[in-house]
Amino acid sequence: MQAGESAARILPVSADLSEVYVIRFVQVFLLFVVCCSLTGVVHAADSALSGNHPLSETQVGELLVAELQCAACHSDVQKQLIFDKRAPDLTEVGSRLSHGYIRRFIKDPSGVHRGTTMPDVLASKPAEEKEEIAEALTHYLIAQSPKTFKTEISRSGSLDKGNELFHTVGCVACHGPRETQTPDAYRDSEFDEEDLVERPTFEPHTKSLDHVASKYSADSLSAFLFQPLKIRPSGRMPDMKLTREEAVSIAQYLVGSEPQSAVHIEPQAALVAKGKEFFSQLNCAACHLPTEAAPPPTLRSLKDADWSRGCLSESNGIHPRYQLSEAKARAIVASFRESKVRESDEAALKKTLTAFNCIACHMRDEYGGVHRDLNSFFQSTEKNLGDDGRMPPPLTGVEAKLQPLALRKVLFDGESVRPYMQTRMPQYGSANVHHVPELLESLKAENSLDEGRLPAEGETQLSRDEQKERRAAARELLGDKGLNCVACHNFNGLPAPVNKGIDLLTMPQRLNREWFHRFLRNPGAFRPRTVMPTAWPNGVAAYQTILDGDTDKQIDAIWDYLSLGTSAPIPPGIQQVSTKLIVEDHTRVYRGRSRVAGFRGVAVGFPEGVNYAFNAETGTLSAIWTGEFVHVNWSGQGAGDFNPASRAITLAQDVSFVQGDDTDAPWPLMPVMTKDAPVNPNPLYPKNLGYRFRGYHLNEKFIPTILYQMGDIHIEDYSVAVIKENARGLKRQLTFDSPRAETVLFRALTGEIERKAEATYQAGKLQMSFEQAGVILRPQTEDEMYSELLLRLAVPQGRSTIELNYVLVNE
Repeated sequence: MQAGESAARILPVSADLSEVYVIRFVQVFLLFVVCCSLTGVVHAADSALSGNHPLSETQVGELLVAELQCAACHSDVQKQLIFDKRAPDLTEVGSRLSHGYIRRFIKDPSGVHRGTTMPDVLASKPAEEKEEIAEALTHYLIAQSPKTFKTEISRSGSLDKGNELFHTVGCVACHGPRETQTPDAYRDSEFDEEDLVERPTFEPHTKSLDHVASKYSADSLSAFLFQPLKIRPSGRMPDMKLTREEAVSIAQYLVGSEPQSAVHIEPQAALVAKGKEFFSQLNCAACHLPTEAAPPPTLRSLKDADWSRGCLSESNGIHPRYQLSEAKARAIVASFRESKVRESDEAALKKTLTAFNCIACHMRDEYGGVHRDLNSFFQSTEKNLGDDGRMPPPLTGVEAKLQPLALRKVLFDGESVRPYMQTRMPQYGSANVHHVPELLESLKAENSLDEGRLPAEGETQLSRDEQKERRAAARELLGDKGLNCVACHNFNGLPAPVNKGIDLLTMPQRLNREWFHRFLRNPGAFRPRTVMPTAWPNGVAAYQTILDGDTDKQIDAIWDYLSLGTSAPIPPGIQQVSTKLIVEDHTRVYRGRSRVAGFRGVAVGFPEGVNYAFNAETGTLSAIWTGEFVHVNWSGQGAGDFNPASRAITLAQDVSFVQGDDTDAPWPLMPVMTKDAPVNPNPLYPKNLGYRFRGYHLNEKFIPTILYQMGDIHIEDYSVAVIKENARGLKRQLTFDSPRAETVLFRALTGEIERKAEATYQAGKLQMSFEQAGVILRPQTEDEMYSELLLRLAVPQGRSTIELNYVLVNE
């Protein structure tokens, strides 16, 4: 459930604390008696919540209490830090929402936004007084924003693309399709209804979007879709990892391509002052920012409340009114009447998956899963993979399947190993789902499966000859003369010739070894009707001549072989194809692995013949070159390796920024792995330093602005090619958006560095100049024979920029 944006959320009660103030509730005592006895599991079809959820009525009520923030006003309502939903930030609402919509919504929240969790705070007011309060609050809220609401469209999107994205990336899981009939573009006749995994019958989750066109402009909606957690930090509207262009297209599809006529309100000082008073009197600060007024004392406990009275009853009074169904009312009553016991980890996980609507896409045990009405909107570019390629994977036993680090990368960093699946894994914000890895880890032993072999931790060390034999055997098994796994799985970025499934080299990085063993023995036990064949039916190896037909040895050999990572030889049956990418009349961007830009490299080529690479794993400009763009190791799109097509000047690939002013501390270096030491000693290296990659967007000339964070500082990294006096290079602009004044160190150059002039330095064939900043030239951390150039940047609160110029000399 997502809160509507409004000027207030909950009204205070009068001085008479007997006027109970809770959620919209039942009106008759008989219903109250019935409610108190209902604490068992409720069938999804009869539940207060939609979706095939596993919660009891009491658990549903507990979630509703958190969703509606009862603890903001009532004493003895325990805050549920995991599930409490914060209201939208209103500090800039005047520039984001239509002024007329704000006023209408304050007067009648549920009438304007069907399904909102915002209560009617003016329910008991006469019509004339409602108008007065709504007008004053609107003026007050608009006055808080330095910008105003504009209906003009500043960036053009594609309505057709927006339609396609809305119906494929996962929006339909929560909002339902906007087409009355599934468009032909989303139908797939190859998927026979009878071949689908059986799914239970339940009410789909469909959060209404009817109000959106009158609420937002295309620009303000696209900004929200691009960074929804900035406005709604509780993650009910997750980040769908949209690019700027995708957000614009979806926004214009939802709002319309033509600017709308909108009421513009110029804040009047007298009304702003009155609105500020109402904001305080109505206790809006209990839930919403800005919080200029201190919230009044909380009300008395609801444990022994009279549920026929209060803010959710139909009785008149100064209390606000929630528009909740009787089923939700019963659930909330049950949650307050039920004796509180310590919640199990399994129960906490079930509530989490329900609260964030993970169950709209994922199944776990007997609950969750895609509704049949939405089935055809889940698509894949690899149709031969069947449901495996288009349906989000089941979460049953995921605690035994994924390594903790892999799970964190999915939840917190948006990592995806299924590029063929068009539905995206949402990002809910680490603050909201930080507890999930710990919950799953605690459930791992309890939910682990018994079948299959658990590899012994202290296995005998193999000799060099035995290792060679095992690796050769694994290579043969994976190749086209063996099990032919490479027919359907990519390998080290190289595409499989048939179905381009998950890259085999990601398996040891993501999966637990025990789970890998069990899965290969019987894939169908983990994912019914999977297209993954069984190569060891009933534990018997299909290839008896390889490693003596020993199933355990064969699977161990495959695991060890894949654990070699990028140094593993390519199995027979998959070929490396090199393709040169050409830059023509506009800038070109390519993403993939690279020796000059790491595992998450971004290559940018300009028509002027200047190119650069950016390591998105660490947030650093890592190479510059002129001439031809890049070679990729296979044709087409995707995560194929790329390398410069001309000789490149390479820079350090460690993180570029460190917060703080400790110029004596050694620079934190990226962990180095070798064939002999293949395990990353610090897998969270960039994240531990506060770095986070946020994607990039393209302007009208297709030039990217790369987005990332260092702690709370948001950084926009924009570079353009420059040709001056036969010298070519880059002009790079770094824009910082910081919530506070802060000192940051920037590692600009490494190597044999020579000072050429004031604020101009050269390392090898790369010369760099910059605006005046504090300069520290000191011995390099890893090799004191060389130097490193640090810039000490005093980043102010708000937005600021610094310009860096790179010139390639003696080309």
